Amino acid sequence: MTPAPPRPRLFTLTWPLFVEFLLGIGVGIVGTALAARVSDATGAAFALSNQIFATLFIVFRIVGAGVGVVITQNLGGGQREGADRVARAALGASTWMGGATALLAGFGALPMLRLMSAPPEVLPLAVPFLTTLAPALLFDAWNASMAGVMRAHLRTRDTLAVIIAMHACHLGLAIPLMTGAGPLPALGLPGYALALGASRVIGVGLHLWLWRLRLGLVPHWPDWWRASRRELGAILHIGVPGAAENIAYRLAFMVSVSVAAHLGAQALATQAYASQLMYGVLLFGLATGLGVEILVGHQIGAGHWHEAHKLVRRALARGLLVSVSVATVVALTAPWLLRLFTQDPQILAAGQVVLWITIVLEPGRTFNLVVINALRAAGDARYPVAVGSISMLIVLAGGSWLLGIHFGWGLPGLWIAYAADEWIRGLLMWRRWATLGWLPHARAVRRRLRAAKSGG
Repeated sequence: MTPAPPRPRLFTLTWPLFVEFLLGIGVGIVGTALAARVSDATGAAFALSNQIFATLFIVFRIVGAGVGVVITQNLGGGQREGADRVARAALGASTWMGGATALLAGFGALPMLRLMSAPPEVLPLAVPFLTTLAPALLFDAWNASMAGVMRAHLRTRDTLAVIIAMHACHLGLAIPLMTGAGPLPALGLPGYALALGASRVIGVGLHLWLWRLRLGLVPHWPDWWRASRRELGAILHIGVPGAAENIAYRLAFMVSVSVAAHLGAQALATQAYASQLMYGVLLFGLATGLGVEILVGHQIGAGHWHEAHKLVRRALARGLLVSVSVATVVALTAPWLLRLFTQDPQILAAGQVVLWITIVLEPGRTFNLVVINALRAAGDARYPVAVGSISMLIVLAGGSWLLGIHFGWGLPGLWIAYAADEWIRGLLMWRRWATLGWLPHARAVRRRLRAAKSGG
């Protein structure tokens, strides 16, 4: 086995990802705050529609979860041409998936919101917002695929630059479109959606420019709609289980949001505001997990099993320390942070309670964010969804109803169910990694790359 070539340190990849995710959360917080200033019902409509939007976006994980892993494995194995073929195949697949989800959101907004138990005062605000958001899903699909390709090539700073440009455009347009400025009428939530769509168009243009400049990749017209069966098969081998795991989580989480909606508009608004702050807590774990996936994918492609194992152990230890520290800070400052969204004393009190629960929740989530990405990068993509879906169904979805409604614990019951689910899944994933259950899959990846190289 050849010695491992020098690779970027995890921090080098992680910090641009962290800033990228932080900006995304920041835009979401600004949007939630702007909506909440109109009314708590508007804030709830914003949150509920974004939950559906985020759930539909997970469909892109079928491509996104696979493309990054397959490209990193190819690059680690010294097969640049194979990596480029995968990138082009991902672009074509994104067109079909993005178009399908955009149509679903545009024409299915009302039934989906009713399925989510949207309160009567929320529904008339959420339907036009989600309908206006729909076209952005197609551009988000392209952006997600192209950004995934850039990250696999270790170009995380370039993707960060695109994200900064997109979010600057989004906020620069959202505020005047939502609140009105000069001759522009106040459009409210649809104004936020229009601004988001415009920013995603700019993002696609910037990604195309960076593909040409940094990677020497110039998509041709057929690349936008055609996907090679061979490359798509490799993507789907990783992407389908990865997406299934994400979809299972999102559906289970939406059950919990539906439970919050059943508790009333005030509880739904509390859930929305606390969730925005919770997303800020998990950012470091999320960035670390994606950075681990990129580096482990390169190491698996090169056949460096020991280096991959050491990397995951170090990243997990660091992630646990940071997640507990950040969750504690957010819980301590919750009385002030929640006032960014509302002055309602009941919402403030309830939000502080659930944010204290995040101190227990976040370490369990860190196991999942780091170890699941590592398993996927090693080619062990089916275990997380096979094992995790059971916990998501019973503990997350079922526990939310049982604790929140049946036992009458309300929102704290939902968040206790979140914590229990994260810890159960996280410890099972860590057992899989620590006992080297992923190693046969990693060896199979290495054999496939060698066969492709000798046959190419």
